[in-house]
Amino acid sequence: MTLLLRNRGAMLLLMLNIFLTFTGIGLVVPIMPTYMNELHIGGSVVGLLVAAFSLTQLIVSPFAGGLSDKMGRKKIIVGGLVVFALSELLFGLAHSTWMLFAARMLGGVGAAMIMPAVMAYVADTTSMEERAKGMGLINAAITTGFIIGPGIGGYLAELGIRVPFFTAAAVAALVAVVSVIVLPESRSNAQLATARSSQENKESLGAQLMRSYREPYFFGLLIVFVLSFGLANYETVFGLFVDHKFGFSPKDIAFVLTFGSISGAVIQITAFSWILKRFGENRVISVSLLVSGLFIFLTLLVHGYWAIVTVTFIVFLSMDILRPAVGTQLSKLADESQQGFVMGMNSAYTSLGNIAGPIVAGVLFDLDVNFPYVIAAIVLVICFLMSLGSRKRMGRSGVQMKG
Repeated sequence: MTLLLRNRGAMLLLMLNIFLTFTGIGLVVPIMPTYMNELHIGGSVVGLLVAAFSLTQLIVSPFAGGLSDKMGRKKIIVGGLVVFALSELLFGLAHSTWMLFAARMLGGVGAAMIMPAVMAYVADTTSMEERAKGMGLINAAITTGFIIGPGIGGYLAELGIRVPFFTAAAVAALVAVVSVIVLPESRSNAQLATARSSQENKESLGAQLMRSYREPYFFGLLIVFVLSFGLANYETVFGLFVDHKFGFSPKDIAFVLTFGSISGAVIQITAFSWILKRFGENRVISVSLLVSGLFIFLTLLVHGYWAIVTVTFIVFLSMDILRPAVGTQLSKLADESQQGFVMGMNSAYTSLGNIAGPIVAGVLFDLDVNFPYVIAAIVLVICFLMSLGSRKRMGRSGVQMKG
């Protein structure tokens, strides 16, 4: 019996935790226009709310990852769920801008605690051969949360504009209780004691980021940043882009994004493990970077509804394959005692991309509707070229780690 099969119950609960987190993040999408009107805030403040969430996640992620090495994955996951529940409750109660910022920043703390601990838990409970499947399942839960979140938010908002947030808070609290009762700890007492005696995670965030530059998995972290930057850049202005250029309705936009995201989730669940075993992480990462960059550029050239649907589908598919491929490679390159720290850095670099992407996209969009996609495509293609030069080095590191 394989490790993944023995830990099926834990994996399902982990998927529920991460799904809930990203569903809650997505709830804000259809509701923000009404909040903007109620609280008399502009688009720039909305952009800052997005950045505030990601900035807080950036600051907390490396420390949360390190704490999960020392205290155990379960405690950090449950703590993150509690913080996330409080953030959703506060957002639902908000009657001023500062309360919205406080809620989003709390949400960033919760996400920073949950994500690296969940990823490290998967690394703890899967073999090298099963790692890709485990990461694929977790990333499918993330993708599905992003898909379903806005839809649930829009539906629940019919009952009241604040109902979605109160619902998310209640469900997060319930899942936290279930996790306390059901979820086993993935690390042994000896592993926890060894991690507590280590001094490496007492560094500042800046020192940790600088140290990551010297690690064998740094290029993987760089790809995490580029992926997050490109995807945030792409998604932030997608609705505005197709509205300005093609006159798409909100229903059209929702269909395009949902179709692409669902397809990516299906691939992650059904075929991702086979793809990595057949072609290897390095080749999959390189090809995904190239395809996503080229098809983002093609978005500027195509016309017509189904052409946009097709191009967007391929962009989302390549991104949804790229994300877990990088996560799998990072977990394999990292020492077993560093899994929490490395996944914390993974989350930190994701946050850097999520901060820079929307800000850059907004500024470029104001200059020209096409500029955000031109820059996103160029950055991804440059990263593809870098991946070609780094493939041998990453491969050697992987062999050393396995040995």
